[in-house]
Amino acid sequence: MKEIKFKGHSDELLSARLDVPSGKINSYAIFAHCFTCSKDLYAADKVSQKLAKYGIGVLRFDFTGLGKSEGEFGNTNFSSNVEDLIKAQEFLNSNYQPATLMVGHSLGGAATLAAATKLNDIKAVVTIGAPSNVANIQRHFSDVDIIKEKGEAEIKIAGRKFNVKKQFLDDIDHTKLLEIIKKLNKPVLIMHSPIDEIVGIENAKNLYDALPHPKSFVSLDKADHLITKTKDADYISSIIAAWSSNYLDKPEVLYTLNDEVQVQENKLGSWGQNILNGKHYLLADEPKKIGGLDLGPTPYGYLIASLGACTSMTIRYYANNKKYPLNDVKVTLKHEKIHCDDTKKDQKIDQITREIFIDGDLSEEQKKDLVRVADKCPVHKTLKSDLKILTKLKS
Repeated sequence: MKEIKFKGHSDELLSARLDVPSGKINSYAIFAHCFTCSKDLYAADKVSQKLAKYGIGVLRFDFTGLGKSEGEFGNTNFSSNVEDLIKAQEFLNSNYQPATLMVGHSLGGAATLAAATKLNDIKAVVTIGAPSNVANIQRHFSDVDIIKEKGEAEIKIAGRKFNVKKQFLDDIDHTKLLEIIKKLNKPVLIMHSPIDEIVGIENAKNLYDALPHPKSFVSLDKADHLITKTKDADYISSIIAAWSSNYLDKPEVLYTLNDEVQVQENKLGSWGQNILNGKHYLLADEPKKIGGLDLGPTPYGYLIASLGACTSMTIRYYANNKKYPLNDVKVTLKHEKIHCDDTKKDQKIDQITREIFIDGDLSEEQKKDLVRVADKCPVHKTLKSDLKILTKLKS
């Protein structure tokens, strides 16, 4: 997860997070949170993190005036939320690659539908508990008459106070979402709970009827509006990943030949690297304390991991050949710099400490034999050899 900021519709900085997979990013998505919520709401957090596990990088952010974003909520409206979403896409386009999927929760779902009509790179849209008429949000305001009469008023939503101005009411009154989405010639997945008490299930029907094909509907059964249960967030994420895979570009299948390993910057933080070995994707990074995002093991982590894996494999191979009753083997390793001797106090050498745990009905002689063979693993021999590294510059 990467903390970032980008400029919203009014040039004020918006607080955002980018949830990324542990391997290759197949595509990017933008997640829009619900009305007066934030990017850190349970639904936004869990769904974004789960989608990342399916290879989708998800940008979620606080709309202007909400959460940790700059700006005054009272100066925003539905249209400004749509513009913030467009700015989010511009940010991804400039710094990573354009999102091809948009996911919106509640009013955020309505905003993603409107924004998607203006964004050519978006290829699919998902709504979760979205309203079909954004003006209906007024029924959650207790002081609508005061707002219209005095131009603004302080309202309370979920125990929090917000300043709402008349321009907000005017904007949602003039937003005809069902007319807007008739022009949305993109696949849409509507997800809605039949027991949603905040935005009724009839909204899903209205959206479905107004949208052109291709369109899909998935009932969220017993889920509440805010998606507060882990099982519901998991279900939503798995459905989104499966459904969207039919419409998003298939990732280019890359692989290396002849046991080559390819390493390339992935632009995630200061140090993030993509590693390609054959058909396998890995991530390397550095800890947060030195400016990394801690998205994967460090280079030294991979180095000693290779020794540990090779040690375990060698012991298993040897035990099987000897028919030793070995149930399990575990290797823990630690790399550190130590002083080489007392005469050269400023000089340090690399030291790897390797501990081997073996389980089974083994005799002491068999245990010693297995430990002895650990030093014969190929990676151990390579690290102890006079290794040559040839460096060539290629253009």
